[in-house]
Amino acid sequence: MAADGRLGVPAEHPGLSDPHYLRRRRSLAAVARGHRVGDPAPRVEYSEGEERTWRIVHRALWAAQGEHACHAVLDAREQAPIPADRIPQHAEVGPELRRRTGFEFTLAGGVVANKRFLGAMADGYFHAVQFVRHPAVPLFTPEPDVIHDVLGHGTHLSCPAFADIYRAIGRAARRIDDADVLQMISDVYWFTLEYGVLDEGGRPKAYGAALLSSYGEIRRLGLARVQALDVEAVLATPYEISGYQPVLFSARCLHEVADTLNGFLEKLDEGSAPRFGRGPAGARRAG
Repeated sequence: MAADGRLGVPAEHPGLSDPHYLRRRRSLAAVARGHRVGDPAPRVEYSEGEERTWRIVHRALWAAQGEHACHAVLDAREQAPIPADRIPQHAEVGPELRRRTGFEFTLAGGVVANKRFLGAMADGYFHAVQFVRHPAVPLFTPEPDVIHDVLGHGTHLSCPAFADIYRAIGRAARRIDDADVLQMISDVYWFTLEYGVLDEGGRPKAYGAALLSSYGEIRRLGLARVQALDVEAVLATPYEISGYQPVLFSARCLHEVADTLNGFLEKLDEGSAPRFGRGPAGARRAG
């Protein structure tokens, strides 16, 4: 979701200082307080300006994905129940996702704790926000918005192969309570379902939802240092929360992603963190 020098940098983003935008964002986020996983999301009456932002970003991303996304994503987006001309309601997209893969959206107001966010995937729920990025810089947002969640993850969740990976991560998180092990699962999720790439024809092609929803970053995949997907390397690699990722991890196909993650996730238990140099003595901060 980061931008280059032409699009802006996180600290200068107008969404962090525009009082009107912040009130709107907070009002939509506030509805998620106390929301129970699986309860219906309320309908949002989006303004014409918000709808215009969706159209601008959708148009730009659709073209960028066509050039830089992997075949699995390009196939999935053709089946995804996501309109190009307006912001879809959660309740509109969810039933079609449920029919295709057993997933649907559940409401979030912003950052969600690892246990809840990841664990809900085991039951087919993906936490998604309803607010839209600031209109002044429509191709850049320093935080996930409805475009990232619905267009990025919604595309994934239209495809059974992607949905199976989400469920595998969810099942692992559901049975783990240790915060350090949950963070390990989150880190693996970050470098795969958010920022993963596949090698297609000798070039990195995006499948991660953060790449699919970032116009700037998906167009510069060739500038990142791309390494073969390896869980131990993933867990040793810092990442940028609001900036471009300097390191990406690549697999040959989604089956390899699933096999690699399943091999790691199935062996996790409450005492796994020290074996990977994690926990109080080996903890690291992202960024």
